[in-house]
Amino acid sequence: MAREVPERTPFATIDDMPPPMRAMVLQALERMAADPQIQRVRAAAWRALDPRPGQRLLDAGCGLGEVARDLAAAVAPGGEVVGLDASAVAIAAATERAGDVPVTFAVGDLRALDFEDQTFDGVRSERVLQHLDEPDAAVAELVRVTRAGGRVCLVDTDWTSLVSDGLPDDMVASMWQRATVARQHHATMGRTLRRRLVRAGLVDVVCEPVPLWFTDPDEASTVIPVFNRSVPREAGFIPEELWDPWWSEVDRAAEAGELLAFVTIWVAAGVRP
Repeated sequence: MAREVPERTPFATIDDMPPPMRAMVLQALERMAADPQIQRVRAAAWRALDPRPGQRLLDAGCGLGEVARDLAAAVAPGGEVVGLDASAVAIAAATERAGDVPVTFAVGDLRALDFEDQTFDGVRSERVLQHLDEPDAAVAELVRVTRAGGRVCLVDTDWTSLVSDGLPDDMVASMWQRATVARQHHATMGRTLRRRLVRAGLVDVVCEPVPLWFTDPDEASTVIPVFNRSVPREAGFIPEELWDPWWSEVDRAAEAGELLAFVTIWVAAGVRP
């Protein structure tokens, strides 16, 4: 029987979460922004987007807006940055954090952007497409609102690259299949970004894999939910029957200095002809 696929995965429905879970997700977004390995990913994306003074840029799926704020500084003077997110809660938090930084934040759907054709000199979208039921519709919209000669930069995870060492192989196999990959619409999204940009008609398409590795479960928890102890059992990231054995093995591997977790995030970018 085919698995029923929701329109959006849990990470794309922050506004519908109970307040404690919503607060946990917002906190997770803050931790990700400060994480050195995520910063390496964002540095690669920055180079690919190549923001310059005077440009008008779109950060589609901006979360709490930290990248949009940095982009605003890069396009000054005379530039403009719009941060867009499907979550009204995230946009409210991003607006509050922006202070006097000249960024416009708005709620919107990547699959139906409320902008005219060729509005932006560049657009970026980070770790959003994996959660959407129609990612190519979102890519088409991002391309549509980009001006000729402008750049589209996409960032996403290849969850099927997720591997570990120091934990029992059979337990890990069950966990990866049922807990992490199974909760994504598109577990292979990262590796498909280049193809999606090519099919969308972009030229000079480039891509870069950014490897992330962790030897401490607390550090891994920033990016990989199954290492995050603050995620409640009822969230379902860890199957109930594996909950206690999983954490027992994680603790054992960490104490022995044997734990390793690895995943790849891809950056791809192209130019609208």
